[in-house]
Amino acid sequence: MKYLIVGTGGTGACIGSFLAKKGHDVTFIARGKHLQAIHEKGLTIKSDRIAPFNLKPVKAMTTEEYIQSNEKPDVIFIAVKGYALEDIIPLLAKISDENTIIIPILNIYGTGYKLAKKLPHTNVIEGCIYIVAYISAPGEITQKGKIFRIVFGTRGQSPLKPKLEQIATDLENSDISVVLSENIADDTFRKFVLISPYASCGAYFDIPAGVMQKPGKEQDLFIALTKDCINLAQAYNINIPTNSIDINLKTLNAMTPDTTASMQKDLQKGSQSEIDGLIFEVVRMAKAKNIAVPAYELVAKHFGFIA
Repeated sequence: MKYLIVGTGGTGACIGSFLAKKGHDVTFIARGKHLQAIHEKGLTIKSDRIAPFNLKPVKAMTTEEYIQSNEKPDVIFIAVKGYALEDIIPLLAKISDENTIIIPILNIYGTGYKLAKKLPHTNVIEGCIYIVAYISAPGEITQKGKIFRIVFGTRGQSPLKPKLEQIATDLENSDISVVLSENIADDTFRKFVLISPYASCGAYFDIPAGVMQKPGKEQDLFIALTKDCINLAQAYNINIPTNSIDINLKTLNAMTPDTTASMQKDLQKGSQSEIDGLIFEVVRMAKAKNIAVPAYELVAKHFGFIA
């Protein structure tokens, strides 16, 4: 299978490089100094999961170059930030067809479901990823911890299952943990129930994971945000574990103490961030069901959101 990685940041670069290291045909879409460094020095992955490695040569190019290449990928992993999704739809429309499988792994809940409506001629499914990874220098990715798991699939049974099983096999053979789901709406919300409270609390107090790991007002807010997400799931008939708070605290405690969410990093830099999808959208979803999410309302108000 031909794989295309749209977005060669921490998550996209790790997926593509792990696949390419095992001999799979992978092309990366990148830009700027990052792309230049990849061309000059290859793509370096400093990983806690496997031994660090340098991938060279690397098939990496800009969006325009890929369109001009007339290549047709079998599988597209979308690893851009939520705010950049709209910008890549023209690319996806040009390079995909009824045989293409598109797997968004964004932090924003329901991305694949919404994207499928805009690309009806393709097979857009849904997914999410559990990983801590970031660009540590142009052409270099740092991946922290042992967790690297991709969850993807469909809402119910699908004729795509044989192809999805092949993708899952390719990923597993490339040292990536995989969950192939037929209840992906539930499974992706389980990720959202973790990443949204974690990013929201971290950004509100401007703290790393280590502060949230200790009892105090910071951990209390993390728990309150998780409770709001649980209530939201119940309102939308989404099935998540009844012990989601315990799961979240266990996952939080497994993080390295200096870890921060990408949304928080972006806010610190004054860059665009996923704050709308990770915080403000929760308030909008709650309002649509006429339920209260007091912790999210507190955080949203702090960042200037008016419902």
